[in-house]
Amino acid sequence: MTQSPAPTDEPTTDVPGIGDPFPDLTVETSMGERSLPDDYEDKWLVLFSHPGDFTPVCTSEFVAFEQRREEFEELNAELLGLSVDRVHSHIKWTEWIAENLDVDIQFPIIADDQGAVAQQLGMLHPGAGTATVRTVFVIDPEGTVRLRLTYPMEIGRNIDEVLRSLRALQKSDDDGVAAPADWPNNEKFGDQVLLSPPGTEADAEARKADAADDDDLNYYDWWFVTRDK
Repeated sequence: MTQSPAPTDEPTTDVPGIGDPFPDLTVETSMGERSLPDDYEDKWLVLFSHPGDFTPVCTSEFVAFEQRREEFEELNAELLGLSVDRVHSHIKWTEWIAENLDVDIQFPIIADDQGAVAQQLGMLHPGAGTATVRTVFVIDPEGTVRLRLTYPMEIGRNIDEVLRSLRALQKSDDDGVAAPADWPNNEKFGDQVLLSPPGTEADAEARKADAADDDDLNYYDWWFVTRDK
């Protein structure tokens, strides 16, 4: 006979997932107070956590994010870091990066030394100790969570993938399409995008007719149609 879990008095927190509104937060950062997501209204926000300042993998990631910062800004996106360290630790760490690696970190870092923000956002995993795991949130200009990635502490993130995902989300929003695997460099379809499957038999027949008249559409079946760019 299966036993039910024992009741607990531990508080529970609903971690925001894809499609959820990002919670309203007031945070202290290395560049002053920020209100999330309000201070990033009309912009995309890439919020990423790291296990701790003055650690090798995290340092390499912050250098990589800063080196690609202008690419994010061209996509109307701002970067925001987070870890369970104090503000003065963030400041000394970014000073060390500037002095020793010749990279000036120009985006703010949330100082979450009590871990309250990380806990609310699901960035603290019991199996990973007390440090924040490497989580990335992509939040759209309406304050909705659109993507969440989580990496283990021992593996640095791929900045290309974060940028690719951001571009794919924007393409999907702008054109009402979906992005195939490895878009825009899919081995089979290149930079083609996918149309959403039709919802009715009539729409399916119309889709086939449309494909016959539109050289940009590539008809494989009623549910699988790609479009050039």
